[in-house]
Amino acid sequence: MTAPTPDTTTGGEHAGHGGHGYITAKDDYLKRLRRIEGQARGLQRMVEEEKYCIDILTQVSAMTKALQAVAMGLLEDHISHCVVDAAVAGGPEAEAKIKEATDAIARLVRS
Repeated sequence: MTAPTPDTTTGGEHAGHGGHGYITAKDDYLKRLRRIEGQARGLQRMVEEEKYCIDILTQVSAMTKALQAVAMGLLEDHISHCVVDAAVAGGPEAEAKIKEATDAIARLVRS
C-alpha cells in the first residue's frame, strides 16, 4: 500500500486508492446537487411569487431530504474508502479518520 497523500484542499489525507471515496459516483453526486440547486431556485421563485407558506415548506422539506441523501451517500463512501484504508494502515491516521467520521456523523445528527 502506498503512503497516504496529503489532501491540501480539505486538510485531510487519502490513501493511494485513486482519490476520495465518492469519486466513482462523482457524476451522480453532481447530478443530484444540480437538481438541489434547481430546487433552491424554485424556492426563491415561490417566495418571489408569494406562494402559500405550506407549499414552500413542503418544498423546503423535499430539498432538505435531498441534501441529507447526498450527505449520507458521501458519509458511506468516506467510511468505506477513506476510513477503511486508514484502519488497514493503522496507527494515528486510523484514529484520526475514525474521529473525523464520528464528528461528521454528530454534525449530521444535530442538523
